[in-house]
Amino acid sequence: MSTVEALQLEMPLPVAGVPLSTGRRKRRTLGAVLAEAQMTEVAAFDFADGTAAVFSTRSPSKETPNEDSAALWPTGPGGGILAIADGLGGHAGGERASRLAIESVQKHVQEELTSPANGQGESLRGAILNGIEAANASVRELGCGAATTLALVEIQGRTIRPYHVGDSVILLTGQRGKLKLQTIPHSPIGYAVEAGLMKEEEAIHHEERHVISNVIGSEQMRIEIGPPIEMALRDTLLLASDGLLDNLLPAEIVEIVRSGPLGLAVGALVAEAHRRMTSQNGSAPSKPDDLTVIAYRPC
Repeated sequence: MSTVEALQLEMPLPVAGVPLSTGRRKRRTLGAVLAEAQMTEVAAFDFADGTAAVFSTRSPSKETPNEDSAALWPTGPGGGILAIADGLGGHAGGERASRLAIESVQKHVQEELTSPANGQGESLRGAILNGIEAANASVRELGCGAATTLALVEIQGRTIRPYHVGDSVILLTGQRGKLKLQTIPHSPIGYAVEAGLMKEEEAIHHEERHVISNVIGSEQMRIEIGPPIEMALRDTLLLASDGLLDNLLPAEIVEIVRSGPLGLAVGALVAEAHRRMTSQNGSAPSKPDDLTVIAYRPC
């Protein structure tokens, strides 16, 4: 099954993607919630004060559904939320956990947006945090050992704020390739790289790379909140499940997505990830996994 649900939209986002167009058109904000998606094309569309592109599919090495869930929610003029959850524990536990995380944040943000205060600024931040806390309780109540990561970015104009739990990544790069933000995976290997004890090239091959120390579904779950960051006009924001970072190094990802039409850049990124997942090529990593990518650029 593949699910795409429209939220506060003028039109829904199709699973198979939308045609990329370079013609002038009237801007309108689109959004979607994806669960168990098996997309064959990148979807690119107007979002907030810019353009978003999204792709999600299951691992090429399995026939069970995609355990990633993702969402792009408009929150008002110039605002939106991007989120990716990567379920752990095997289907259906992983899929249920990732879907619960997305649905819980959606519910709390929607409640805040429809309140008299209209949910902007700090009040929306509170709704996001409450949604993640509620998701943690809901996943624990499943009682099957399932868990999920979550990478989420709140957009307000050109200002973004990252939130994450686990090892799904958030990157921000400039057009010339300057890496302005890279979240630290909540894992022993992620901390070792951050501390300078291990290089990215070593970490991507490490046998304990998938050991995660912080997940939604844990009694000790913690939410890491980054500071507000002002995006420049040609910056690219990227969220991804570990199917991307297990197969490409951050420098390789930045080089592919930093410039060019956003939809085409994301298409090239997922094509290279899929190529590595399905081939053994010397020292290059090859780790088949579910893959979900969301990219955003202001305009």
